[in-house]
Amino acid sequence: MEVFHVNEATLVRYAQEEDTPLILEFIRALAEYEHLLDQVEADEASLRKFLFQDHIARVLIGEYQGEPAGFALFFRNFSTFLGKPGIYIEDLFVKPELRGRGLGKILLSFIAKIAAEEHCGRLEWSCLNWNKPSIAFYRGQGARPLSEWTTYRLSGDAIKILGDNCKVPVL
Repeated sequence: MEVFHVNEATLVRYAQEEDTPLILEFIRALAEYEHLLDQVEADEASLRKFLFQDHIARVLIGEYQGEPAGFALFFRNFSTFLGKPGIYIEDLFVKPELRGRGLGKILLSFIAKIAAEEHCGRLEWSCLNWNKPSIAFYRGQGARPLSEWTTYRLSGDAIKILGDNCKVPVL
């Protein structure tokens, strides 16, 4: 297991399969913070499959004084305009009682370092409009919101309905 010691109190490491219950705990804590806990459908089996068997995304665990304190889940995307890969951060979360100790910045800068080393053209994520502390944090790191783009989403039955309309076989 790769472990990166930041200082005496803090380390970052790549999640391992045995971290699956912890990852789910962090996902639920983030959803609760965002008032979206009722939307969490993830379970240990799906996380284990997609994160550690199919390798769809990567997860970092941040520890503070030997205890798990936060996590970041991210995956690659691709910019056709740049002709380069990018990284999208799906989740970045630090336990509320441990915020202000620099772990969020450590996780974000660690992913930025990965993006630079992997020659990515972009590092992107979304933030709820009401989340003023996170917005201030991201702006403090040099990030700027994209005002000219609107995010669209299909989920659940809408994906199935649209897919059912496709007459082209998927190989």
